Amino acid sequence: MYIIIVGGGKVGRGAARDLLDAGHEVCVIEREPQTAWEINDELGEVALVGDGTEVRVQRAAGMNRADVVVAATGRDQANLAVCQVAQQRFETARVIARINDPRNEAVFRAVGISATISATRAILSSIEHEVDANMLRLMELRSTEFELVEVVIPAGARVIGQPVRYLGLPPRTVLTLILRPGGRPEVPGPDSLLEAEAVVLAVTEPAQEERLRRLLTGVER
Repeated sequence: MYIIIVGGGKVGRGAARDLLDAGHEVCVIEREPQTAWEINDELGEVALVGDGTEVRVQRAAGMNRADVVVAATGRDQANLAVCQVAQQRFETARVIARINDPRNEAVFRAVGISATISATRAILSSIEHEVDANMLRLMELRSTEFELVEVVIPAGARVIGQPVRYLGLPPRTVLTLILRPGGRPEVPGPDSLLEAEAVVLAVTEPAQEERLRRLLTGVER
């Protein structure tokens, strides 16, 4: 199997080591050059330096042929973005996400990422289970109080040029991914700016969906 691991920390490196020992082909995407060099010194030329949330880096790693993608960084937003891009752009059959804050588990499940883990051994067990079961389809979205909302920012929208921190999002709403014009994905931070024609993915409660859409699509009069 070809397995891509995004994040070369203790979890990602430990999983890569054991998977290589088991005979799998592995690529580790790590944004810190020093960490990537250390991985290559220990495990061979398996690490690629880059931001694993970027499509160009994922393409360079060969995500289009990956059997499994493991998002194992220390940032839940980055792990969510990696899994979403892998599923939606590269149609990766199996994605597994590390969750650092248990409170975010419902958000991952709301966007269809139901294979979640928190330790190296759990990554290996999850992969082995999926291989043995020969699962060839994505797991269905589980029942949750949240939903995934996709909104395209129209030209003239009031939010264009505004940082995310000043949007005044509805309660219990999280912007999970911004797809810039041209398809470049970005994990939004407080200072991320919105622009016309960008596609925004957000997780929110059903009761807040209409309020969120009005906020993101309202135009200047």
